[in-house]
Amino acid sequence: MIVVEDLHKHFGGFHAVDGASLEIGAGSITGLIGPNGAGKTTLFNVIAGRLKPTSGRVLMAGEDITGLAPHDLFHKGLLRTFQIAHEFGSMTVRENLMMVPSAQSGETLWNAWFRRGAVAAEERAIRDKADEVLEFLTISHLADERAANISGGQKKLLELGRTMMVDAKIVFLDEVGAGVNRTLLNTIGDAIRRLNTERGYTFCVIEHDMDFIGSLCNPVICMAEGRVLAQGTVDEVKNDERVIEAYLGTGLKNKVVAHG
Repeated sequence: MIVVEDLHKHFGGFHAVDGASLEIGAGSITGLIGPNGAGKTTLFNVIAGRLKPTSGRVLMAGEDITGLAPHDLFHKGLLRTFQIAHEFGSMTVRENLMMVPSAQSGETLWNAWFRRGAVAAEERAIRDKADEVLEFLTISHLADERAANISGGQKKLLELGRTMMVDAKIVFLDEVGAGVNRTLLNTIGDAIRRLNTERGYTFCVIEHDMDFIGSLCNPVICMAEGRVLAQGTVDEVKNDERVIEAYLGTGLKNKVVAHG
């Protein structure tokens, strides 16, 4: 689904991504781990079009998508979520979902005035789709709640729900478990598995919780200092001497070895 070839992203003299090459297989749930500062989020931002690479290529299903803008990638089915959820706080949870589909008829003044029936029918269909998503994610009870009032974990579910409002092919999840309690994290994990098995979504997940990564992801890729260090099953990666050394160098030994 995604091939990254010798990707570099420099900020002045700092090489945040420094020759990373990797593949994300279609239909996989791929985990991306590494110590803080490894370049994981920068890699996501380059793939998802928020940053232009210094050099290298990104291919999606064989097509060169290097440097394409996020809205162009959105239409190709490549979406991402963020470490800090980006909800519209003053809108309801349902309305947040209904905002996602592009080119809605009611967005043009002509249709709003002269094609009100068609606009209303389309809005009903989008509302029904949003309610289906909320039911899938088991948060239907929050449909009419202002998004600003829901918990951090529920906001992460809402972000995942946005990807379901369009025909997503691959979704990049940036620290989906950050600040989320274990019960909600299990709910998020179950939703990711179902989207993968039932709807064919491909995922790439940045996460520091090794239990979550181990239960969800195969393969797992470890980055350090802007490069890909190791790839394999979670046990293979956790036991790789290079990975252990990379984590030890940042004082994160327990993150790697405590769950072995």
